[in-house]
Amino acid sequence: MEVYFDNSATTKVYPEVRDIMLKVMDEDYGNPSSLHLKGVAAEHYIKDSADIIAKVLKCTPEEIIFTSGGTESNNLAIIGTALAKKRRGKHFITSSIEHASVLQVMAFLEKEGCEVTYISPDANGIVRPEDFADAVRDDTVLVSCMHINNEIGSVQPISEIAKAVRKKNPSVVVHSDCIQSFGKIQVVPKKMDADMISVSGHKLHGPKGSGFLYVKKGTLIRPIIYGGGQQRNMRSGTENVPAIAGLGTAVAISMAGMGEKMAFVESLKNKLIKELTALPEVYSNSETAPHIASISFTGVRAEVMLHALEDKGIYVSSGSACSSNKRKESAVLTAIGLDRERLESTLRFSFNETNTEEEVDYTVSVISELLPVLRHYVRGSR
Repeated sequence: MEVYFDNSATTKVYPEVRDIMLKVMDEDYGNPSSLHLKGVAAEHYIKDSADIIAKVLKCTPEEIIFTSGGTESNNLAIIGTALAKKRRGKHFITSSIEHASVLQVMAFLEKEGCEVTYISPDANGIVRPEDFADAVRDDTVLVSCMHINNEIGSVQPISEIAKAVRKKNPSVVVHSDCIQSFGKIQVVPKKMDADMISVSGHKLHGPKGSGFLYVKKGTLIRPIIYGGGQQRNMRSGTENVPAIAGLGTAVAISMAGMGEKMAFVESLKNKLIKELTALPEVYSNSETAPHIASISFTGVRAEVMLHALEDKGIYVSSGSACSSNKRKESAVLTAIGLDRERLESTLRFSFNETNTEEEVDYTVSVISELLPVLRHYVRGSR
């Protein structure tokens, strides 16, 4: 049996996504900036996808900028704001448990003379709105906080953060990395009081290399890619029409019956957590997001368990896919106060609606057999 429990790293594209992308590449391959019929046909795919996304977000299509994915969306949001507001201020606020595509941008801004305040979470991986508000200054230009943490699944109170910081400084721009939440829980920028949100297509059965940034009308940002002036001068370069068409299709399918799908996904996650934590010295690190389970198997290094599971056809992650190949401690797990033994033994299981109870049962049975063997091997070698 093959079990794929690494859906927060990437998802398999829907068959409909594959089909629409092939159609665009084979038949409607024109440049969307061309004035002839091939160009017009290509442009329609972009418009249709923008309409689909705008309907979900309850915004206008003009507020959607298509990008190459979550990393570019986060870069555009933060650097674009820094460029647009450099005369207004150079102070930024974010959490200490953001994705690298936010934290590395903040580090870049610090090197450029900006100041960044990092807000730490509580033991459950959740940040407090009042901590963000306390950090706000007159020269604060942007607050960035992810909606769902990619490693432990903690859900952040974005609307409360936005209200708290704007009460102190109404001009602060609020950005949220919604890469792990879009398609899993409700994401409506107006309800969240967010000026910008970032989304990646390959986290919701769309193609890799696709994504978008929502920018509320009237929000001032500068482009970071210059050229032919595509997308209202905000993101130059010929649009990746196959990926954009695939993204729009993935969004439409993901949103159809999302509540029922995620209720089922959450039941799988809860079942896995309940049965695994019944085993000796196995601990859950978070239970908030519907699709992510962070579990520590003390006495066994994460990489050892990961590869042992891989040998049995079970695919999981030892953390963020963008950093899990680097041998360093997780900043997220460190921030929530895990001791070294749990830090070194944590795996992430992430689900989608195609997973089954049978896969959960199989995974639990495999881990139940592996744990005592691996622990005996590790502890016996000391």
